[in-house]
Amino acid sequence: MKTFFASLFGTIAGLFLVAAALVGVIVLIFVAAASSASKVTKIETGSYLVFNLDANLTDTPPALNASGLLIRKLTGGGGQPATLQVRAITRALHEAASDERVAGLVLMGNLQPDGYGTGFAALKEVRAAILEFKAAHKPVIAYLDDADTRDFYIAAGADEVLLDPYGVVFMPGLATEPMFYFDAMKKYGVGVQVTRTGPYKSYAEPFLRDNLSPENREQLTALLGDLWTDLLADVTKDRGVQPADLQKLIDTEGIIRPEAAKAAGLITGIAYRDEVIAELKKKTGREGHDDTFKQVSISDYIDGLPKEDGSAKKGAGTSGPTIAILYAEGAIVDGEGGNGEVGDAKFARELRDLRQDENVKAIVLRVNSPGGSAAASEHIQRELRLALAAKPLVVSMGSYAASGGYWISAYAKRVFAEPTTITGSIGVVGLHFNVQKLANDFGLTFDGVKTGRFADLATASRPKTDEELAVYQRLVDWIYGEFIRKVAEGRKLAPEVVSANAQGRVWSGTAALKLGLVDEIGGLNQALAYAAKEAKLDGNYAVTEFPQSRDLSDVVADALADHNAPESRLPGLVSKLTAQLKAEAAALEQFNDPLGVYARLPFELTVR
Repeated sequence: MKTFFASLFGTIAGLFLVAAALVGVIVLIFVAAASSASKVTKIETGSYLVFNLDANLTDTPPALNASGLLIRKLTGGGGQPATLQVRAITRALHEAASDERVAGLVLMGNLQPDGYGTGFAALKEVRAAILEFKAAHKPVIAYLDDADTRDFYIAAGADEVLLDPYGVVFMPGLATEPMFYFDAMKKYGVGVQVTRTGPYKSYAEPFLRDNLSPENREQLTALLGDLWTDLLADVTKDRGVQPADLQKLIDTEGIIRPEAAKAAGLITGIAYRDEVIAELKKKTGREGHDDTFKQVSISDYIDGLPKEDGSAKKGAGTSGPTIAILYAEGAIVDGEGGNGEVGDAKFARELRDLRQDENVKAIVLRVNSPGGSAAASEHIQRELRLALAAKPLVVSMGSYAASGGYWISAYAKRVFAEPTTITGSIGVVGLHFNVQKLANDFGLTFDGVKTGRFADLATASRPKTDEELAVYQRLVDWIYGEFIRKVAEGRKLAPEVVSANAQGRVWSGTAALKLGLVDEIGGLNQALAYAAKEAKLDGNYAVTEFPQSRDLSDVVADALADHNAPESRLPGLVSKLTAQLKAEAAALEQFNDPLGVYARLPFELTVR
């Protein structure tokens, strides 16, 4: 018994010590996080603002704030690229342009696109803010170890563009390379049947073909041509070269080495990193010092910006005249949705709260979505129409606002898009999978009884009959007709005009403007200014963003659960292929429309 009680008390004492240690760790994390959140970075006069591009640039505010990033470090979290919000970046650059403490701007690193972040429309807004900073007669220096198209697009407007002696400019043009599953589905016995509208609605092509259809090739060629033309125009204007000359260099060199880049005027110099830092130390009066040049990171500068929103803690209403920015970033799905998704139930609740909040005088909907569930898109649009009846509603299209993303945009008072926005794709598709052959190959069969002709219409145990496909086709045709009707009504266009420009085809923002699908070329700041004007706010208003960053307790819980995350590293070939497969699998998980009908972009259209 002595041994038993000794063991029992020892176990209890051990558990108590473990619990006490865990509580201590949590308290330390809270204290460290709170200290980080309240810390004000001191900026020395004459400092350079350092914009480290090693991040994914998103429209939605990051789920983890600065204190959250600290917690991830303390708990060993990692594996994901840092996240910076586009609007926070543009705000910081705007403020720094007139900040007497900030003498210049340094751009370094390489962008880390992830999901729907770091699209060309988002980069165009960041570029505009960099050029605004430069217009304030403050030097902008870009140092590139290597540069792909996105990196160089951001850096091109700098006064000095410096490249590492063994770095390159890899800007060969734009390409998209969809993955096709037809042969794999056939090999493993998974059947796919499709009901769709419009010859350009290519969302289901990967399941039906092993290559691009002529219609899809046509629309993608036109889309990438529009995007590339705009990118080339911006870069050549920045660097003072002719578009034809740059295109010739790109097509001749493929990968542009430092000497060729300098001779062509793409860069102003070739230098090692230590040489650049030494020059910056000289510029900031730190020559001969052991430490680095006077600087402040853009993350710290963002943290030090005055709050501009009129919201209290989560659950409380706004205070004072407010414009609400509501972000729809990610695939549109039924239900609450997860990270990187727009769940119709959650989104509709947020819209209702904003509509009923008397202090919210206008709503700006920022869309960065390829679409998704047709039913979910309609539920969101319904709440948007109700909001529009109560107060001005303006849409700002980000890098993607297509299919379901266009569905939710159509009724806005005014729609803004960037030239490189990918929009349109007004069409509907139905996907119907069956595993009959796969099951039979494993010796599994199905049988059953039913009380109606179409009682087993939704089964995945066998292919759909012609009659059943006709039922789904009628549904798809009906929803497509509703899509056309809604766009015509919202955009004040004739239905036949919308129908001619629909057919599931994707358009650039430039083309969409010509077709009347958007009203104006511009970014989020232009949309905010228009909303303020419509609400007659005359500059006296606050801005609040939804969704907001999570509470500290949520951040700590996530951080503690994320202790097995892999180390951050540049991906190799296998990692890239695995990541692509995971992304495609995640997209399949988003097929949760109750009727199996979707308004979505061509399957995971990725432009590189």
